[in-house]
Amino acid sequence: MRPILHLSIPVRDLDEARRFYVDILGCRAARARDGYQDVWFYGMQITLHDRPEEAAWPTPGGSVRHFGVTLGRGDFDAVTAQLGACGVPWVAPISVDDAGKPTEQTKAKVADPSGNVIELKTYAEVGAALEVTSGMVSGALEYGR
Repeated sequence: MRPILHLSIPVRDLDEARRFYVDILGCRAARARDGYQDVWFYGMQITLHDRPEEAAWPTPGGSVRHFGVTLGRGDFDAVTAQLGACGVPWVAPISVDDAGKPTEQTKAKVADPSGNVIELKTYAEVGAALEVTSGMVSGALEYGR
């Protein structure tokens, strides 16, 4: 079996969180039990736990605790357009670092309805941006499907 990255996060409302991840971000819903819901987030299993007392909004400005995904340019554009069309506010709006260089990256951050911050990225050249060998990049991208 190939490894599956797993992340468990608290949410204030399971139905609200499921709608955000499935209907807005395009994740696939998976198993659901009392108190939690799994979704497939670009090859990673995220478990949404019904723990409203642990869910908290990020503080504005600066770095925040977050998780994210690196997408191909087309997928990045589609997801960020969907977020915009749904009126999801940006924690950090779309920006570009190192424009025109092999290390160019385009990124943005949003928060789910419970305040869990998600970073979306796309790279001009993944290997250059992440400073990894080509074998490491293709393996990482294979798992991300």
